[in-house]
Amino acid sequence: MKETIRNLRDHGFEVIPVRNATEALETAKKFFTGARSVGLGGSVTVQETGLLSWLREQTGFQLFDQYEENISMEENVERRRKGLLADIYVTSSNAVTRSGYLVNVDGAGNRVAAQAYGPKKVLLIVGKNKIVPDVEAGFRRIEEVVAPKNVERVNKKAFSLKKEQKYTVQNIQSVFVVIKKTDNKNRISLILVDEELGF
Repeated sequence: MKETIRNLRDHGFEVIPVRNATEALETAKKFFTGARSVGLGGSVTVQETGLLSWLREQTGFQLFDQYEENISMEENVERRRKGLLADIYVTSSNAVTRSGYLVNVDGAGNRVAAQAYGPKKVLLIVGKNKIVPDVEAGFRRIEEVVAPKNVERVNKKAFSLKKEQKYTVQNIQSVFVVIKKTDNKNRISLILVDEELGF
């Protein structure tokens, strides 16, 4: 992991290595001091650390939570848009290469758009299971691990909401983004966790 951390930092990313999900949560909490608004990108990792629950309990900032139950699709879309201009945007990365690149895919595109540009600050929480040798391996990971598990997850939700649309490995992958470096040094911070989290 040392090589990955060094290369990420060389590319302008802030990297904070932690041992486990508990440390990740306590480290993440420090990022929200002074924030007035927070955007969210879909992330099982963020849920697993307990950060999503913690964010929902806070009253010091506005959370654009498109995952809140019983909101309309119009409100869902509006919260995604507002999240793109938030003070801080929270999500994970589908893959991180040893050479220090971020590799991501998205359905609607808001999560990858926010990582590339928009929010003042982006906080990514990433388990060591997402580190891959190179960009091609990142794409394979998305195709073989990320997409199938997300299909299963979102189809369960669609079924519970009685939606007719069914997702597949093909139609859930709409927008791919590879971030090789950032000119805005430390705008993107990674809490890199030395245990497997999310998918």
